[in-house]
Amino acid sequence: MWILGLTGSIGMGKSGTAGLFRAIGVPVHDADASVHALYRGRAVAPVEAAFPGVTRDGAIDRAALGARVLADPEAMKWLETIVHPLVRAEEEAFLAKAREAGARLVVLDIPLLFETGGAGRVDAVAVVSASKAVQRARVLERAGMTEEKFETIVAKQMPDAEKRRRAHFVIDTGRGFPAAAHQVAGIVRALSGPGRRVAG
Repeated sequence: MWILGLTGSIGMGKSGTAGLFRAIGVPVHDADASVHALYRGRAVAPVEAAFPGVTRDGAIDRAALGARVLADPEAMKWLETIVHPLVRAEEEAFLAKAREAGARLVVLDIPLLFETGGAGRVDAVAVVSASKAVQRARVLERAGMTEEKFETIVAKQMPDAEKRRRAHFVIDTGRGFPAAAHQVAGIVRALSGPGRRVAG
């Protein structure tokens, strides 16, 4: 079974691209969605114990938690030691289920794949990309987003050019999702059949 890591910076169209893989039957594990689910389930008790007062109505209040950890690197590291093992367990369960089902290819949708060293857990990496102008326009359409916030977020992420350099595949969403769907189909054809490991 091939494990393809899917990543990309903010506003590049990664979530939409993950949907393109799902649409043609490729199982996709969404790390962000896993965290959201854990914040309503298994992560609630340990996170509340570490950061008292961040729970609302039996779930983690992401805004309250963010206020506690985003400006405090040590607090963020502590949060990661709680949440990352839970996310990895969800990922392993997903992979086991896909193997049992006989999947030839699965996708791990991980926003910070390179930044967290996750590239070593996958067979190949696909980076979703677009021009800086397209990226900026998409992000600034989001509610509450400002140019300053956008630049701050981008500055914390690995540069797109470096991600593209490290990738086995680059999916360009700047020409629209119909064109991206064609690229996705090509990747699926390349990895779903019998073949050799991608060099990289």
